[in-house]
Amino acid sequence: MKMAELPIEARLDALRCALARHARVLLVAAPGAGKTTRVPLALLGETWCSGPSGSGKLLLLEPRRVAARLAAGHMAQLLGEAVGETVGYRMRGESRTGPTTRIEVITQGVLTRMLQDDPLLDGVTGIVFDEFHERSLEADLGLALALDAQSVRDDLRLLVMSATLDVEALLGVLGEDAPLVDCEGRQFPVDTRYRPLGSSLNSREDTARQQAAAVGEALAHAESDALVFLPGVAEIRRLARELGQRMPELAIRELHGRLPLEEQRRALRPEPDGRRRVVLATAIAESSVTVDGVRIVIDAGQERVPVFQPRSGLTRLETRRVNRASADQRRGRAGRQGPGLCLRLWAEEQPLVPHGEPEIRQADLAPLAFELARWGIVDPADLSWVTPPPTAALAAGRELLQRLGVLDEAFLLTALGRACVRWPTHPRLAVMLERAGGLDARPLACALVAALETRDLDDEQDLERGLEARLANPRAHPQWQREAQRLARLAGVRLDVGSLAPLGELLALAYPERVAQRTAHQFGPGRFRLASGGLATLPERHPLAHAELLVAADLDGQVSGARIFRGVAIERERLEALFPETREWQASLEWSDEQGRLVGEQVRGLGAVVLERKPLQTLPPEAVRRALLDALRRRGELPFGDNDEQLRGRLALLRRELGDTWPDWSVPVLLDTLETWLGPHLDGIRSLDAVARLPLGRLLIDSLEWPLRARLDELAPERLAVPSGSQIRLDYTPCLDGRAPVLAVKLQETFGWRDSPRIAEGRVAVLLHLLSPARRPLQVTADLASFWANGYPEVRREMRGRYPKHPWPEDPLAAEATARTKRRG
Repeated sequence: MKMAELPIEARLDALRCALARHARVLLVAAPGAGKTTRVPLALLGETWCSGPSGSGKLLLLEPRRVAARLAAGHMAQLLGEAVGETVGYRMRGESRTGPTTRIEVITQGVLTRMLQDDPLLDGVTGIVFDEFHERSLEADLGLALALDAQSVRDDLRLLVMSATLDVEALLGVLGEDAPLVDCEGRQFPVDTRYRPLGSSLNSREDTARQQAAAVGEALAHAESDALVFLPGVAEIRRLARELGQRMPELAIRELHGRLPLEEQRRALRPEPDGRRRVVLATAIAESSVTVDGVRIVIDAGQERVPVFQPRSGLTRLETRRVNRASADQRRGRAGRQGPGLCLRLWAEEQPLVPHGEPEIRQADLAPLAFELARWGIVDPADLSWVTPPPTAALAAGRELLQRLGVLDEAFLLTALGRACVRWPTHPRLAVMLERAGGLDARPLACALVAALETRDLDDEQDLERGLEARLANPRAHPQWQREAQRLARLAGVRLDVGSLAPLGELLALAYPERVAQRTAHQFGPGRFRLASGGLATLPERHPLAHAELLVAADLDGQVSGARIFRGVAIERERLEALFPETREWQASLEWSDEQGRLVGEQVRGLGAVVLERKPLQTLPPEAVRRALLDALRRRGELPFGDNDEQLRGRLALLRRELGDTWPDWSVPVLLDTLETWLGPHLDGIRSLDAVARLPLGRLLIDSLEWPLRARLDELAPERLAVPSGSQIRLDYTPCLDGRAPVLAVKLQETFGWRDSPRIAEGRVAVLLHLLSPARRPLQVTADLASFWANGYPEVRREMRGRYPKHPWPEDPLAAEATARTKRRG
């Protein structure tokens, strides 16, 4: 497609006009419109873009390194220049810019570092966020910081571009007056077919065989190269082997982030010898890059996403069904250059969620907490977020940074935290690099961080041997070598690694909660207790299965029973030297279900890793209190009686109907806040049975603010007066499940009651269980008026013969309500 044919051309004047008048603009452009490479070039001549010096710089943010390189290369080609002249790029560890560069294509993390180093972004006149719909954590943070920077740089332009965009959410942070420019793409028709894989898949190899058969079918139906979307590198390699055996005449190319640049470029171009090629790609090919010559897409319908688990402090890669927006993006790749075919390897009726979760909702937020502290932000609400960081995940990130010594109690950087700023890596690894100097092991730390960051050791189980191989022959591992050398230059050292002995200590600096101790010998080798409290395992024949102490370099992310993929042994003396707190004795108590009592001892160690223990002569009250609360949390329930449950139901109803002024008394929340409402009342308590005898409901009532306590009986009364004069207790336990409260009452006691009673300021109709004289249910209704008109006549006909001593008037609204029989009445 020639440059003038790109659909974005027709919208460039509108875009120029919007940016001339507004500092913030949205551009929604369908895939293939040409926004990535045409928009930055079109803005270079604008007055605001030139800046006072006439050489203002425009930053173009791309979500992936390969997309940044390709975008810069294509724009330079359009200008007839080499990369590094008018158009250049910059990413971690790689830069091609020059003194005349005015468009700098950068990866998203680079923007954060630029803003942190220079919040005014001197010389930068505009920032273009491309493919923002991918909602990476770094893009969300970059936009939040850029919006904050605009408060002192009102001349700075921000343009957010995407193929699909949550316009309403973005306008919420950019401002309702931010112009929206939209552009339709140019898409050829795509024939979409569904071919679910067989249901009897016994192995990964079975899956690869069926996928290969589907690829063969697609190639037989259309003449072009094919693009296959798979969730990860392992699946790509299995299918590549299978296709190579079945169809050796094809050129099989891989496309994922771990490949060298030249191999990525080769996958994007048609084969020079004209052979048909099949490109096996991860989500990297979903957007930003065009795979030339492809008009067949085979979509396995899966994606692999990292999901952080705040409770375990681990990130687990999860394979999920692709969302509908991503599936449509993938299908669109088949219609970029002509009519295409998309073969989806799932059933047509299979439901897909509309959109993927923003990364900020499922990521490790320790890096975000670090950047906020560096920016001087304590309350994240002081910044404008498309999606605010989740409270629990941010708290977990901050807790980790405090444990590492990076943040102080006010969530601001400590001296160690400020020193870690120079390392462009995760805060954990920055701590390792910074503190490695004290171990005289900074070259080894650079080599280790490079291996962990580039995931260069993924195919190897033995960390020490893997590092030894790389240090002995660095040219065989170019990606690792480039990163290790870069870190060594930052550290001011040569990559001259001597002994690997400090390896365990370095890992413990970065992952103190992953220090692991082998459990009691009766459980056999390979079972370890992590310092964080969780369990982890190694195969019994693993060389480290009998180690007393090790540091887990890689875990599978399970909250309990995690598998250790790689670990390094560490000696007790080295651990004690590394963490002086391990020499301090602490009182440790926990509830023993077997013994039915608190078991106490003095211990010293690191978290749940106990290096030494001795009997505890007295039980400190605070330790007793903590042990009881921990025991309740482990049980996951509280010993509530019926009255307590009724009270919780009343609060649940009021919170649901009247808002969060009323507290959340659900069991998970109460377990999380035990220290606040239960802890102060545990003085002298030594057993869980004694806890169960406490008036828990009254303790909860005491924790209510007085204005709410005063209105509780008015809004959610314990009893209701019925027309007979009886005061009947309401059942609020259904409210714990989101249902209405129930009033079980004899039908004769409701005569004259025209409508169902309502509570909570009239918002909730009570569900009436109308009972027979024998207190058996006759009718359940929340609409009493309808029952009198439609249901009562039938009930009267059936019941008057069965219960002749009780009144069954023709007109129940005019009758006197009674709890007695006719004779006694």
